[in-house]
Amino acid sequence: MTENQNTEYKQSWHDDYLKWICGFANASGGKLFIGIDDTGQIIGIPNYKKLMEDIPNKIVSILGIIADVNLHNADNKHYIEIGVTPSSVPISYKGVYHYRSGSTKQELKGTALHQFLLKRSGLSWDDMPCENATLDDIDTIVLDYFLKKATSNNRLSENTEPEDIKTTLENLDLITSNNQLKNAAILLFGKKPSKFFPSVSFKIGRFIQGDDDLQFQDIIEGNILQMADKIMDILKSKYLISPIHYEGLQRIEKLEIPGDAIREAIFNAIIHKDYTGAPIQLSVYNDKIILWNEGRLPENFTIETLLSQHPSRPYNKNIATIFFKAGFIEAWGRGIAKIISEFKKENLPIPVFETIMGGIMVTMQRKKPINRDHISEKVIDKVTDKVTENVVENVVENVVENVVENEVLILKLLLKKKETSAKELSHILGISSRTVQRLLKLMIENGKIKRIGPAKGGHWEVTKK
Repeated sequence: MTENQNTEYKQSWHDDYLKWICGFANASGGKLFIGIDDTGQIIGIPNYKKLMEDIPNKIVSILGIIADVNLHNADNKHYIEIGVTPSSVPISYKGVYHYRSGSTKQELKGTALHQFLLKRSGLSWDDMPCENATLDDIDTIVLDYFLKKATSNNRLSENTEPEDIKTTLENLDLITSNNQLKNAAILLFGKKPSKFFPSVSFKIGRFIQGDDDLQFQDIIEGNILQMADKIMDILKSKYLISPIHYEGLQRIEKLEIPGDAIREAIFNAIIHKDYTGAPIQLSVYNDKIILWNEGRLPENFTIETLLSQHPSRPYNKNIATIFFKAGFIEAWGRGIAKIISEFKKENLPIPVFETIMGGIMVTMQRKKPINRDHISEKVIDKVTDKVTENVVENVVENVVENVVENEVLILKLLLKKKETSAKELSHILGISSRTVQRLLKLMIENGKIKRIGPAKGGHWEVTKK
């Protein structure tokens, strides 16, 4: 046999090998063989009688556990097998905690040690009390928002009587036995979660040529319960494209990346995030979007585990429970399957899931962008004429909504006809009046255009071509 997660070979005994026994006890158990080399060949040990007395005593006195120590003989060569069972409590070697991962031994420090100790105590990070947080830090509006969502999705009884904040949070298991608010309570319902957890934010960036070519960005902050909706609103209005087409007389604006899939990916990132680490990051490129979230897979999970049917083992169990009760997710570990299914429905490449840089990264391909050069000229050639339904019908089916490209089109249109109204811009580009007004306001603030004269009878002046 070769060395693996549960097997380690040593040619001779040294007391330092108690670290390997400690690592096995803190992981899934294993066997340490003394008298066998790295290739699995038995070389034997001469002092096996003394070791058979010393090793069990040292394991008990230094590690505080009992292991099976057995003597074996093959071809007149003696070797020792030390069998270690997994421990339900943390085991340390001289105050240091070791952990067996793969075929290596790791010394647990910092966040990894903190998470390990929490797990061994049956807790998750969001179970821990949030120091100095009080009920005054809870946003009752967000709490009411959750209760309405939970009752409308039949996850809470509609007959539930209104209660005070403390009782409601106690019923949701978000207050500790010492009457302290849990970390989850502040993350979910806090007025300003970043006051306690600086990394509670979601960063979105638009890149063109590469990772060093950031064009613009947004940072979404606040409670994590409403964060996904804020993110989706910004993605739809500023970063992603919604190609327009008609089914009969009905106008359809369908996001280029399946909306349910990207929302599910965002929920997963929020629920499984390590909130002691970096913010969640969503990078938008011309051909793909990449979602990265600092957090680790559950023990004994691999990417292949995620892609197959698997049990639900959330990193933050309280947060997952609240998201389930709000109707945002299902409780059966089917989030990844849902994402893949949505992409298959749209005949898009299946997203790629990876573990990288201490987190989970998901890469989702965008639909190939439509060449707008021809469309743009087609619109501009028509703009001097009266905008008719016929013109709109000819171009709106191929016009897509993208903030950067729409700014360019608006500038071209205003250069061609400076009296063009916001309503006409909305018709020509096939985007909402609200979006046009927002773009015009942004362009004025950035010094690209200015308004001359009143709303009626005035005109636009392009100041930056």
